[in-house]
Amino acid sequence: MAKQRVRFTFSGDLVREPIIYRLGRDFHVITNIRRADVRADVGWVVLELDGSEDDIQQGLAWVSATGVRVDPIAGDVIEG
Repeated sequence: MAKQRVRFTFSGDLVREPIIYRLGRDFHVITNIRRADVRADVGWVVLELDGSEDDIQQGLAWVSATGVRVDPIAGDVIEG
């Protein structure tokens, strides 16, 4: 099992899509939301992902392909 922290930034047209849910369901990744700020026009969420390295990477590639910005987070400090 691998763990990875990432930040997703959603545009207004993607805020209401079940992207985090589908990431967990379709790619067998556990998604733990650590921080979030979601509004009607934009949103961001900091996630801790648990799963196999391959599943996480395939899932993140799919998330990026949907148009969501994906940024890795390193270290213990998470800026919001």
